[in-house]
Amino acid sequence: MRHAQGNPEELKQKFWRALADSPYLFLELSGQSDTAVPMSPQLDPDADSAIWFFTHTRSKFAALGPVTATFQDKGHDMFARFDGTLVKETNQKRFDRFWNSFVEAWYDEGRTDPDLLFVRMDLGNAEIWNGDIGLLNTAKMALGMTVQGEAEERHVKETSL
Repeated sequence: MRHAQGNPEELKQKFWRALADSPYLFLELSGQSDTAVPMSPQLDPDADSAIWFFTHTRSKFAALGPVTATFQDKGHDMFARFDGTLVKETNQKRFDRFWNSFVEAWYDEGRTDPDLLFVRMDLGNAEIWNGDIGLLNTAKMALGMTVQGEAEERHVKETSL
């Protein structure tokens, strides 16, 4: 883990809370920005090194392998970019735990749809920004004063999730 400023553990905890509260992130095959699409991550609070997705066997994600995700929370206070590796998830208990009517709406034949693919993203490194710069820094910006130092204190350049 490398970081310039910021408290990585604090930002990681804020990141996980923000991701749990926001239903979408952008996922793309690494180095292939044309594959980026919004996805709904499935989270397990006891597994902080992986997230899961339901997708289709005809999607580009069926190729599996290295991916990059970008995230912005609902309030625009938390931003993250993180890497990982997509692998096929075969754990039926996990599948059953995450399956719900919102997922089912995407698959004509429900949980038995032959086009259904359940994948796990094993998480790698992340860059996390806390965008909440506070009232004082907002006033400084309005006055044309620099806030770069304060903003860097809310940024972790690289950390493991």
